[in-house]
Amino acid sequence: MPTLPNQSTLLSWTNNKGVIWEMLQVVEINYIRHETNQKGRSYKSVAESVNHDWRTVKKYANQEEFPQKLKQKRKSPVMDRVKPIIDQWLEEDLKFKKKFQRTAKRMYTQLVEEQQFEGSERSVRRYVSVRKAELKKEAEGAALPLETKPGTAQVDFGKAPFNYAGNIIKLPFLVMSFPFSNTFYYQVFPSENTECFLEGLQRIFLRLGNVPRVIRFDNLSPAVAKVHKNGVRDLTESFERFVLHYGFEAEFCNPASGNEKGHVENMVKYIRNNFLLPAAYFTDLDEFNEQQWNVAEKDRLRTHYEKGIEQHILHEQTVEQHLVLPAKPFHCGRIHTVKADKSGLVHFETKLYSTSPRFAQKKVFIEVFYNEVLILDENYQCIVRHPRLYGNQTKSMIWQPYLKLLAHRPRAIKYSGVYEQLPEEWQRYLASCNEAEQKATFSLLAELMGTSSFEELTEALRIASTVGHPSAEQIKQAYRARRFNAQPYEPIQIESAIPPLPEVSRGTERYDIFFEPRCPYE
Repeated sequence: MPTLPNQSTLLSWTNNKGVIWEMLQVVEINYIRHETNQKGRSYKSVAESVNHDWRTVKKYANQEEFPQKLKQKRKSPVMDRVKPIIDQWLEEDLKFKKKFQRTAKRMYTQLVEEQQFEGSERSVRRYVSVRKAELKKEAEGAALPLETKPGTAQVDFGKAPFNYAGNIIKLPFLVMSFPFSNTFYYQVFPSENTECFLEGLQRIFLRLGNVPRVIRFDNLSPAVAKVHKNGVRDLTESFERFVLHYGFEAEFCNPASGNEKGHVENMVKYIRNNFLLPAAYFTDLDEFNEQQWNVAEKDRLRTHYEKGIEQHILHEQTVEQHLVLPAKPFHCGRIHTVKADKSGLVHFETKLYSTSPRFAQKKVFIEVFYNEVLILDENYQCIVRHPRLYGNQTKSMIWQPYLKLLAHRPRAIKYSGVYEQLPEEWQRYLASCNEAEQKATFSLLAELMGTSSFEELTEALRIASTVGHPSAEQIKQAYRARRFNAQPYEPIQIESAIPPLPEVSRGTERYDIFFEPRCPYE
């Protein structure tokens, strides 16, 4: 008698009538065969033990073969006609959030109205439930590499030299590549910080008009706060919110395994060699980035190196699998609480940003974007707006809040700490002014700082000082002559009705005559 196969194999077997055995029956069959064939018990006694008819016990005790029989699908001409339509609807709906996806009832109604469907709503519900489970299983268990799947992308930073207004500097550029179509987008930024990272991703999403389903990243610090030994990652708070907002699945390479995102690494080299070398020239980074969209899209006219199809056709196929954009863009700023020093300056990432004299040594909020820093009050209202500092720049001073206060209270300069923040030329000039002159000067500075820099105003002060101690009006005249290319600066001539006075010499020498000794007899 043949040896009984193990339970896991027997689970898929059927008898000659096509009855599929379940786990409980397999255990019973093993028991029946063991008790009758090995121990010699009667069919009747074993039948009483398992609560089955003795003829059933005899059948399984003496059965020689357990042939495998594949389960046959029943034909359903009514449902088979509409299954491809339902499949297409399910794939379309996966691009949207759950609340925007059609229900099985709605699909049934559409089939009746649009396809003259004659089946039951229950049949549609059952098929939709099964297909959703299958699609979920396919998504969770997909083992195909990203290169073979449309709807996926890879992201990484690269670096290249740039010619910024005549100076060669090295800047990072963020690349998103689409392995299925061998296409890409990229944007150049002043840093690889969190704000630049999220801003770059969002720009690319907006340009695409949709969001890749799966995006693979390296363990970039703007995205991953910590990698544990078991491979679990703690995401940064900003990136975690970003992923939730756009709904894509973030995949990460194993540590020191950059080959797992080989496509984007090759694309970084391709972009640098073909579009950014020799050092690309720009004076405005936003304008330069706007031009790079066309560069990337023009490159899609190439034929795919392996598939023999133009890449723009493949790109259209891959974006068909992307997710729909949310109605609102993500807010890429981060808010921190900081305390201003005695001069009203706050520290952020080794840089100094001014606030206002009234916030000296008080806590304020600072909201940081990739290109600007906003100082907020306790109600989150903007006090002052700074360009974000990078590189060797260490301090950004927005003078209007200080100057407006000092124009009314010039004596406060001694106690505010602002005096130390002024350029040396202005410190010397203000020290030689009386209170009225200081007030006029601060009013002038508050007026002109909205459209000018301190460098321009300092140059005007130097020009006006060539003829002596200038007034605020003379500094303004020198500033306008320089800024608007007017006639060379000439000091204002003040006419006076007072007649000219004779020259006088100062000193006590003239009084010496009263102390000279004289003869008493003269």
